[in-house]
Amino acid sequence: MDITERLSFFPSLYNVIEYPKVGMWMLYITILLLSILVYKLGFAKKLPILKSLVIYLFLAFGCTVLTFLGIFLPVAEGLVVAALILIIYKVRLYQSKKEAK
Repeated sequence: MDITERLSFFPSLYNVIEYPKVGMWMLYITILLLSILVYKLGFAKKLPILKSLVIYLFLAFGCTVLTFLGIFLPVAEGLVVAALILIIYKVRLYQSKKEAK
């Protein structure tokens, strides 16, 4: 059984098997950026700076765990789908508010 066949899309794109250090950092950054995007689009509220900093620190720590799971599970792909759904929702919400005016 070849392990490269079991990788999800982003780890295989970043060649995690051949270049583990660079590939894992790129996967971590991808998951972190997508998590921040999903958080901002779906869940973020106006908070003071220190509370926002705490939230982003915990988000970065959680993304560390998700990066290790994201090698064989479609974590980044799921975040892409969630971001697309939230973007579509925000665009439709903006259009409906614009039409209401």
